[in-house]
Amino acid sequence: MTTGTDPLAPLAQLAGVPEAVAEVRKNVDRLYGHRVMRRRAGEVTSESALRGARASAALDGADWPLEEVRRRTDFGADPEARTVGAALRLSAEAGQLLSVWRTSPLQVLARLHLLAAGDGDPAAGRPRQGGEEAAPLFPKEVAATEGEAPAGPVGELPPPPPPAEAAARLDQLAGLLAARAERPTGGTPALVVAAVVHGELLALRPFGSHNGLVARAAQRIVLTAEGLDPKAICPAEVGLAELGTAAYRRALLGYLEGTPEGVSRWLVHCATGLGLGVRESTAVCEAMQRGMV
Repeated sequence: MTTGTDPLAPLAQLAGVPEAVAEVRKNVDRLYGHRVMRRRAGEVTSESALRGARASAALDGADWPLEEVRRRTDFGADPEARTVGAALRLSAEAGQLLSVWRTSPLQVLARLHLLAAGDGDPAAGRPRQGGEEAAPLFPKEVAATEGEAPAGPVGELPPPPPPAEAAARLDQLAGLLAARAERPTGGTPALVVAAVVHGELLALRPFGSHNGLVARAAQRIVLTAEGLDPKAICPAEVGLAELGTAAYRRALLGYLEGTPEGVSRWLVHCATGLGLGVRESTAVCEAMQRGMV
């Protein structure tokens, strides 16, 4: 591997990133080797999708209990219900978009936003236009249940770039991903690629709404398409929610700074979130093995 052929390669060597990538890889491999995965992998995938959707909705302001999400069938009654419904639709369709993602990631992003916003939104599936603002990424705080909360106040996110600049950077990202699809396998770890896609979409906020849901769904697609989590059984969204919105925002601010330390903080945060998602699915497998699910 040479950094000249893959612009993302240097990021994989930032302080703390190789260790975080190796740890996640080890834990993902252990999960895939679980006895339950030999017989009930489809059920684990479905449960991961449900739990990931619930967590992504929580980060987007609708923090519902898992059993409420499992029970409900009407997701159009109020804004929180619509957010949960949007997250479920994204989670359900993400796996069907893998082949398109490899050749046309912008088409997939438009599709994800259309699913999230719904046909009734005239802006569904199209990027922001001049004068249109992006909705807040974290409308409500989610308290951390894992890790240490950031010491002191966390700064506010800067506004996203104007629509024209966001569109240009999104084109650059799409070009980078398309070029990766044409290279032989190997190179930059899937976790790093997924975290960059995730971070760029949160930074650009290309749509007027649902940017967080779309960014986290895109991360899941990358992790699957790049082969780290081919059966989509590792809900990174669960880990991000457990780490809380304050840590999420602090890590994203590091990414926006663009310094080696800041980008490393973001990549490690994404790795930690994925590791907690692996733990969640491991617990699901253990419950299935005991006959509790």
